[in-house]
Amino acid sequence: MSDPQCRVGPRGLRRGAALTLVFAGVLATGAATGALPHGQKRPPVHARSVAATADGDEVAAAAADAVADGKSGTEAAEEVVSRSGDRWGAVYDEREYQEFEQALDGTYTGVGLAARRSADGRVAVSRVQPGSPADRAGIRSGDLLRTVDGRRVDRLPVSDVVALLRGDRTGAKAGSTVRLGVRRGAVTRTETLRRARLAVESVTVRRIGAERSGPSGAVLIEVASFTKGSGAAVRDAVRDAPAGAGVLLDLRGNPGGLVDEAVAAASAFLDGGLIATYDVHGEQRALYARAGGDTERPVVVLVDGGTMSAAELVTGALQDRGRAVAVGSRTFGKGSVQMPSRLAGGSVAELTVGHYRTPAGHGVEGRGITPDLAVSSRAQERAETVLGGLGGGS
Repeated sequence: MSDPQCRVGPRGLRRGAALTLVFAGVLATGAATGALPHGQKRPPVHARSVAATADGDEVAAAAADAVADGKSGTEAAEEVVSRSGDRWGAVYDEREYQEFEQALDGTYTGVGLAARRSADGRVAVSRVQPGSPADRAGIRSGDLLRTVDGRRVDRLPVSDVVALLRGDRTGAKAGSTVRLGVRRGAVTRTETLRRARLAVESVTVRRIGAERSGPSGAVLIEVASFTKGSGAAVRDAVRDAPAGAGVLLDLRGNPGGLVDEAVAAASAFLDGGLIATYDVHGEQRALYARAGGDTERPVVVLVDGGTMSAAELVTGALQDRGRAVAVGSRTFGKGSVQMPSRLAGGSVAELTVGHYRTPAGHGVEGRGITPDLAVSSRAQERAETVLGGLGGGS
C-alpha cells in the first residue's frame, strides 16, 4: 500500500471511494440534459457534473443551515451522509478535496514510500520512488519502519502508517518534515525527511519469462490506480511489447480511479464494443471501447480482494468479452457511481447515484468479480503459467 491513496479508519473506508469509480467526462452530459439545477455551480475539476438528488438536496441544506448558524457545514453534511445508508457517500473539506483531485491528476504529498506488512508482522518498505525524499535519504526496499515522528508503528494498520507518512491528520503540506525510525539488519537509524509533491507512478512495466521462453517472453503491466495518464501508459506498453509476447495485467490492490482512464486501458486490448453499462438516477447509459486495440495478444488479468471499482470495470470487460483470463481471488465488489456537489462553506459531498454492470449484465456492487482461475497463493506464478498455456511466452 503506497502513500498516495490511503485514508484512515472506518470513515476512511467511505473516503476510499476517492480513488474508485469517478467519472471524468462521461457524466458531463448531465449539463446538456438539464440534470443540473439552475444556478448550481460544478466543482472546477475533471468536468464532472453535480448530482441533483433528494439526498443531495438534504446534504446541501444541512450544510447551508450550519454555515448560516456559524457552525461547520462539513460536519453537518457528514452527519446527514452517515445517516443516509450510502456506503460510499463522503464529505470532504476544501483541503481534503484538493488532495483528492491532485491524486487523481497523478500527484500526491508524501515521501515516496510504499509499505506492506512483512511475514513476521512488521511494517516493511516495499518500494521507494526514484528521486523521492525517501530515495535521497538512502531508504531502500526491505527496510523496516519502526517509528514515525517518535510513534511506534509495528502494531498499526499499514493504512494508518501511510497516513502518518503523508501527515493526513495534521494537514501537512509539501515542505513539512517527518521523522522516521528505520531499521536495516541490526542497525536502526533516524532520518528526517521533507515531504514533497510527487508524481504517482500508477503504471510500471517489466519483462517476465524471457529466460524460459526465448526473446519474446511476456510483459507484466502493473496498474496501481487509474489516475490521469494511466490508460495511455497501458496502451503504450501493449503497443511496445515484442511481437508474440503475452500480457499479464496486474490489477491487484488497484482501488480504481478515473473511468476515462479505465476505458482507455481496456481499449488497449479491444477494437471497439461495449465495456460496461451504468445508470444515473435510473437513466441507462453505456461505455464503449475505442477502436484499434490489440485483439490478438494473449492476456491474463491478475486480481484480488483489493481490486476495486474502475479496476473491476476493466476486469469485467476483458473477461466478459473473452479477451482475457482472470486469475486470483474474488474482487472487492464496488460497482457504484459517485457524483460530487459543492456545499456551502466550500466542502464537497460525493454521493452514490447509480451502479454499473459488466458487458454480460453482471452487477459488481457487493458481489465482485469471480476469476476464471481462483488461487489463494503464488497467484502471479499461476497466472504466468496460464499465460504460457495461451501462447503468451511466459
